[in-house]
Amino acid sequence: MKSGIVFLLALLALVVGAITVLASPKYKPTTTRPTPAPLLAIGRPAPTPSPTPTPTPAPVPTVTTVTFNVPVYKQLRNLDCETAALQMALGALGINFTQNQLIAMQPQPDTRAPVMGRLSNGQKIVVQWGNPYKNFVGNIDGADLIPTGYGIYYPPLLALVQAHGVPNAEGGEGARSGWTPARIYAELAAGHPVMAWTETGWDRPYVGTWSAWDGTPIRYSLIEHVVTLSGVSATQVRVNDPWHSGSQYWFGKADFERSWADFNNMAIVFK
Repeated sequence: MKSGIVFLLALLALVVGAITVLASPKYKPTTTRPTPAPLLAIGRPAPTPSPTPTPTPAPVPTVTTVTFNVPVYKQLRNLDCETAALQMALGALGINFTQNQLIAMQPQPDTRAPVMGRLSNGQKIVVQWGNPYKNFVGNIDGADLIPTGYGIYYPPLLALVQAHGVPNAEGGEGARSGWTPARIYAELAAGHPVMAWTETGWDRPYVGTWSAWDGTPIRYSLIEHVVTLSGVSATQVRVNDPWHSGSQYWFGKADFERSWADFNNMAIVFK
């Protein structure tokens, strides 16, 4: 009987303990799942932008040396370089005249003597003379530095060649009118002979302006000279020069352009 009572008391103690635990504020059954910790996001790195490709520059065209056959003639008179240059340019096109024939085709020369003057530094200058845009000025057998003779400019010679087998020839002067070095070099590259007004021996003397009898201003150098160009390269032009015995040689573009500019880029193109 005593052991039965002990068993009942022990059972009662267990029941009371269980009730106490359940009633404890520290015990609360979990009814929701805990919020999981955020996962570490592993993303792909931003793509590295492709570098802008460097444009490949267009290749610089290779300047090819161009030459063409132009006969070399020496001038037969003291001051007929224009006529000798004309003879060479026409000969390149298969049109052959002697210098005396070409002189006879030109307007009659103005052989009146010039009116001379001097600058304060003693430089001798021409004050008034003929008009080389119309005809040859002075004596073709004279001397240019005295001067008793001078020369002729492009208009009468252009008219002559257009009337004698080269109707498409063009002549003129002045960069503003399109007579630029680039144009001359392009004409040469196309195989067209060019007469160019420059100075004898490529010297750089005094360049001035006289007044023609008709009032036209005339830009001049007393060593006016004309050559025929017969080729071009990247840095030079080929020159047929009637001076002395007549010769053909290469000459730097920069030096050519300086002398040519003294006559306002005057030229005749044969094509």
